Amino acid sequence: MEILVTGGAGFIGSHLVEALLADGHRVAVLDDFNDFYDPRIKYENLAAVRGQVPVHRVDLRDADAVGRVLAEGAFDAIVHLAARAGVRPSIHQPRLYVDTNVTGTLNLLEGARENGIGRFVFASSSSVYGLCQEVPFREDAALPGTISPYAATKLAGEQLCSSYAHLYGIKTVCLRFFTVYGPRQRPDLAIHQFTRRIHQGLAIDQFGDGSTRRDYTYIDDILQGVVAALDHEGAPFDLFNLGESATTPLRDLIVLIEAALGQKARINRLPEQPGDVPLTCADISKARRLLGYQPTTPITAGIPRFVEWYLQTVGNREAAAA
Repeated sequence: MEILVTGGAGFIGSHLVEALLADGHRVAVLDDFNDFYDPRIKYENLAAVRGQVPVHRVDLRDADAVGRVLAEGAFDAIVHLAARAGVRPSIHQPRLYVDTNVTGTLNLLEGARENGIGRFVFASSSSVYGLCQEVPFREDAALPGTISPYAATKLAGEQLCSSYAHLYGIKTVCLRFFTVYGPRQRPDLAIHQFTRRIHQGLAIDQFGDGSTRRDYTYIDDILQGVVAALDHEGAPFDLFNLGESATTPLRDLIVLIEAALGQKARINRLPEQPGDVPLTCADISKARRLLGYQPTTPITAGIPRFVEWYLQTVGNREAAAA
């Protein structure tokens, strides 16, 4: 297949590009290389595929530019990973999040409709479950309402995908990711941030008493689900949870990072943050059944792998800079 990966220079996207190329697909990247974090990191993420894939530096909010990329390509599918990410930043910049995540998704779907692109895979988020009381979270659960602009934009994206599947026959699959981590994880995310600060001897910020629980998903497992979604031949519109179906308290996550680094954390305890949910936990039985999804990396194995990557790459780079 000829596949466009939006956000292809990011954490998940760059790994996906490499996996699709290894499977024999032709791949192009669309990314705006914005300054949410250092754009140089994104360029480094693409180092292994430089010269193998065309890279379109385009802002999703620019409908004309998006349309040109889709018209000039011969794409069979779009995997839409690009988004303004993060619950906490969305609280301070809700308009930016709606413009990028909702209007940007609409621009891609319109481009797919206009250019006969028949498959669309959308990266949604576990945040759409909000304060859902049914645990583990099932795809058919009644959603009580989102509690952050970021979550609201992801739910809106799902609804747009559903509409375009129904009206225009674009086969769409929405994937609700549960806290993805691994090599190249964004530097603002907790696992990367905690690892960096503990390694540097700096205090880490712990919001709440450490009892909040997350379903952490290793990057290799997420990739397995995304690739399977591209081949899914089920309903015109469908959605799946991609997680590990296990939860880890924040305090235990910190202990795992400490053990992998061989260093103790200094913890700055702070109040809970608005928009943060107390628990995420994926019911992945549907993805197992229909996608053949089979996560294999528990967090006890994934954290040491991440820390090893950090020490070999980011840690060495920081030491050289010092």
